[in-house]
Amino acid sequence: MQPGLSTHVFLEQRLHPGMLDALHQGGACTIEIFAARHHFDYTDRSAVREIASWFRANDVAATLHQPLFTDSHWSRHVAPNLNLIDPEKSRRIDSMDEVKRALEAAEQIPIAAAVLHLGLKDEPWNTRALENSLTAIEHLKAFAHPLGVRILLENLQNDVTTPEHLLEILKVGHFNNVGICLDVGHAHLAAPPNENQPNKGIDDAFELLSPRIAELHLHDNRGQKDDHLWPGSGSIDWKNLAKHIAALPANTPGILEISYELDETPDSVSAKTSQSFDLMKRACE
Repeated sequence: MQPGLSTHVFLEQRLHPGMLDALHQGGACTIEIFAARHHFDYTDRSAVREIASWFRANDVAATLHQPLFTDSHWSRHVAPNLNLIDPEKSRRIDSMDEVKRALEAAEQIPIAAAVLHLGLKDEPWNTRALENSLTAIEHLKAFAHPLGVRILLENLQNDVTTPEHLLEILKVGHFNNVGICLDVGHAHLAAPPNENQPNKGIDDAFELLSPRIAELHLHDNRGQKDDHLWPGSGSIDWKNLAKHIAALPANTPGILEISYELDETPDSVSAKTSQSFDLMKRACE
């Protein structure tokens, strides 16, 4: 696994090179840029150039997380509202257009992959969701490919993106070059641990999706809500998880996607990142 970190940990602040320095100093070999206009304004050419210059000067890979909000103004009290598979066609088109605007940053930043969300929380699975997912992936894949960006689908807290349904979407669409970003926190929530099957959600997700996993989102929770805690702060069994990670290709990015806190500083993030990578290294031993 290649250690990585998402700029999501700084989501309430404007992204600048000093933050990227902190992530790199913490041991990140890959940085996932979280596309949110108030954080990383992908429509601002000067902001994109600034981040692109940093990546050109540092031996760090870049990936992108699609925007989750259609508005440029955001607060932690606003729920995601960008939905690529919205029942209303105009909203789907608006959402795809916003993702394309973010993908255009790859003209300057060497973005290797982009993570997509299919649906919002608790989105139901039905024929319409399947059809809209196929359309969204086809359009965005065609847009991303000339930019050198691979599309990855993330498992979420909805019925559309269960491991089984993600595989069905990939099979029906013949999306051989589309990969999976397995979010271990979401997998943990999909099947909370019990005495008989303490690691069921994560074990099942890896069993079904391993051949298609191209990136991991790593964070912890207590099995009740999507806390996005630092590893070791929740109830995920990291020794068990380490066994699954060890079976993946060694160059698979493992992205720490941690919740943002108002009092978080670049120095504290760098220190916690190092501690998290040390924890995972010990779990593998």
